[in-house]
Order: sequence, then C-alpha cells, then structure tokens
Amino acid sequence: MTPSHSSHIRRWIHAPLFALLVAVLSVPASAQTLGLSDATIADINAAFDAGTLTSEMLVERYLARIEAYDQAGPQLNAVLWLNDNALATARALDRERRDSGPRSRLHGIPVVLKDNVDTGDMPTTAGSTLLAGSIPPDDAYIVRKLRGAGAIILAKLNMSEFASGGAMSSLGGPIRNPHDVRRSPSGSSGGTGAAIAASYAQTGIGTDTGGSVRGPSTANGIVGLKPTHGLLSRDGIIPLALSFDMAGPMARHVYDIAVMLNVMTGIDPADPATQKSEGRVADDYTAALDPDALRGARIGIARDVLGQDREVDWIIEASLEAMRKAGATIVDVRFPQWLLDVKGQLYTTIRWREFRAQIPQYLATLEPGYPKTLDELVAKSMEMTSPTEDGRPNPPRWDLMRREDASGSIEDAEYIAVRDHGLPLVRGIVLGLMDSDNLDAIVYPTSPRRPNLVDGGRGGGGGGPSATNFANLTGFPDMILPAGFTSNRLPVGISFLGRPFSEARLLGLGYAFEQITKARRDPLTTPALPGEGVGR
Repeated sequence: MTPSHSSHIRRWIHAPLFALLVAVLSVPASAQTLGLSDATIADINAAFDAGTLTSEMLVERYLARIEAYDQAGPQLNAVLWLNDNALATARALDRERRDSGPRSRLHGIPVVLKDNVDTGDMPTTAGSTLLAGSIPPDDAYIVRKLRGAGAIILAKLNMSEFASGGAMSSLGGPIRNPHDVRRSPSGSSGGTGAAIAASYAQTGIGTDTGGSVRGPSTANGIVGLKPTHGLLSRDGIIPLALSFDMAGPMARHVYDIAVMLNVMTGIDPADPATQKSEGRVADDYTAALDPDALRGARIGIARDVLGQDREVDWIIEASLEAMRKAGATIVDVRFPQWLLDVKGQLYTTIRWREFRAQIPQYLATLEPGYPKTLDELVAKSMEMTSPTEDGRPNPPRWDLMRREDASGSIEDAEYIAVRDHGLPLVRGIVLGLMDSDNLDAIVYPTSPRRPNLVDGGRGGGGGGPSATNFANLTGFPDMILPAGFTSNRLPVGISFLGRPFSEARLLGLGYAFEQITKARRDPLTTPALPGEGVGR
C-alpha cells in the first residue's frame, strides 16, 4: 500500500459496490440466519465450522457496508484507510483453517483500528494532516498480537486529532453518529464507535486517556472496555499521556470483548507498565461470562453525576432496577465534593505536560520530514489556514496544542506533586469507597447527557461533568454497556468501574446485564444489506 491521505481516501473506500453485493448475495441460503450485527464471534465461528461462511465472505460483507454507509448514504466518515490486502489475507486464512485449523477464536475475524495505533502496512496519522502519509516502522504490540491470532486488520479509522478534542480531524473531517447523523459520536475514538455501531467490522480498538473509549461506546450504543492501566501494552500507540493512556476493545457484544482481551494481553518489554499485570491476567476471559453474575453482587451508584438529563437518569434508574431484580444489591455512593471539584485540574496537570514531553518520543520513530516536537507541530499547523487536498484546518485542536506546549514540563513541582501524591490519593479514595461497602463495581451514566449536535468540532459526547476520568486518574478498569435510549432514539450507556485487574468480574457483570436488558439496537441509518446474514 502506498502512503496517501485525503485526496485518495475516497478512492480506497470505493471498492466496486456491485461486485461486493454480488458476492454477498451469492452466499447459499441456510435454514436459519442471524443478522450480521447480532452475531457474536462464537456465532461467526459456528458458521465457519458449518461451512456456511468463510472469512473471505465475511470481509466482503463488511466492505459492502463500508461502501454503502461511510461515504454514501448517511456518510458517517468513520474510515480513513482500507487495507487493500484484507481479502487476500482472508483467503489465506481460510486455506489455513482448512489445512491446519484456526489459530484462535479470532481467526479470520475483521477488526478495525483507531488511527493512532501503528500499522506497518498502512498510514498512522492520529487523524492529522501534520502527519499525512506517515507509515510507521512496524505494527504496535497489540496489532502484532491480533494478527498473530489470525485477526484481519480491515481499516484505520477517523478520530479526534491526536486523541483529544471534538470528534473530527484535520485529515478526515467530522465523524457522524449512525443513530442520528446530526449528533456527535463522541471522541476521541469516535470513528471506532461509529464503525462498530454501523457494523463495519466485528470488533474495533480505541484508546482512552480521559474517556475516549467510553464516550464513543455510550454515544454509539455499543460495548467498550477501558482496561486496568498496564493490562495492555501501549507500544506503538501515539501517546497522549502515558500515565493514563490505555487501548481498549470495542464491540457490539460482551463476548467479543472477552475474546479480544484474551489475545491482546501480555508482558511487553517495550512497555514497563505491563509488568503490573504479571500473574493478574485471566486464562480465558470468556469463562467469566455468567448470565447469573449479578446475583449476590454489590453495586454502587455514583449519584453525584446524575441530575443533568432526566431521560438519561430514567434509563439509569431502570438499569438499577433490572440489576436488583437479577439479585444485585444497590448502594448509593458519594464522592467527596472537593475531589469532584479538583479532579479535572488534577487530570489536566498530568495530561497536558505529558503530551508535550512524550509526543517527541513517538515522532522520533517517523521518517525524516515530519515534525519532531510539539513546538514543531504547532508551527506547522500555523501554516495551514485554508482547506487543501490534504485536509482542512482544525483550529480547536491546534489551539489546544499551543496551550499544551505552554503548559510546563514534567519537572515542574506541580506535576511531580500530582503524580506522586495526587494520583495515589485519588486511587485510595475510590478504592476506599469500594472497600467500605464491599462493592464489586461502581456504576454511573458514562455520559450524563445525551450526545451533542455536531457543530464543526466542538461535539462532545455528554456535554456535562462525568465520572469517566476517575478510571484514568486511578488506572482502574471501566466497562461500558448499552443501557437504553432516550425519547429521540439516542443511546445511553452505563459504566461499571471496578477494582484493579478485575476485568473478569466486570465482564461477568456486564454479560449478565446485557442478557437481561438486551438494550442494544442497530442504528436506523445503517440497516442490514440484502443477504448479509450469518447462517446457523
């Protein structure tokens, strides 16, 4: 694949729709079919085993959906780059399955990646014209793990530029929410959220520094996981702030999140944070998926972040009642008011300074000709004040880069005090709240308000204060589940904040919640295409 950017994005996405639809429609009918969006990885593997589906067919179906809905139809604008070797890879994996069996449950499964996760065969630009055409030297650690398990990297996705700000980028423009294209899909993993909701792939990868997996998961009505800090390697991921950064799987089903997690974990010498996970990784996260897991569970509800949107609050109360009926005990939890008042400043003190200090380490891995410091990125952005064939200005994000550049250094006394004393204090308080009531998790509305209208870059994903950055300040895991819809058909998500390395427990609770509520719905703007069902 040759490096390219905005002028060629449309050409790469426009694979011949007629040919793809012919391939989809030529699939032999089976007695029973399951909608593509409803099929879990277990269902896909059952169809592989039954001979009613191949990986090549599956890739064709997802490519047909991208063709129909990304630059046509609702024009979600979620995809930046397609992997033009995806079909050939699928055919090779089909042969391997026939000859020697599957490598894992991900064998032949299409996965999409946020465009800040390195791929040695496709551009990685963080959605920025400032890095247009950049192909990194190799794959990120988690990408190597996915490919080694037989997953197919289908596409790289649009995102909030450099993983911060509204759900748009200077390279790809604004991303649209498939449930209502006037609304934001939230950032910064907005492309992944929109793509998974619209069934562009089976699963996807986002990254989360202050809520960037969780906001798009709730805004697009899908499942997401921000893992414990250190459970997954950050090697080969463009940093925003390594004290908080964590990649996370996003999918339509809890089962698929568990399968992804099985493959992606591991101690990586290139990321010392992964040493924390030694001895704390489950052998098989799918083993925790118990439909009765809520029985006897103790769940806290963080009432401090309610009261911002009555319809969101109603969905959360209905969710709590569903958990009570499933046998859970619900306990009110209150965070100290002073912590609610200062948590944003604690976060910014770390986040801005670390981006300034850490982005040069990534830029140093790129070929000559690209900026090598944040100061150089800012200077290059000042040269682009009008749209070109390479993209468009993104003043909100570029202005934030100026403030990040002027924020100070990681040698500052303020930074050191927050890192060494502030963050441990927050961890102690949140863990203390869980311990005092013997809680399995604390739940809260991931976004306490419904998604904002798209407005050229200020689209958020909630519009009001949220508890999401507690998971980043503490490093604790946070799992997001679809909880329901507002009266104007916008998704509402609920977060399960857990103890360190309690992913198996959260997956169990989430699976039980998913099975009793069945709250996920397909977006109206991206309906099923003819013949795309999965035979059973």
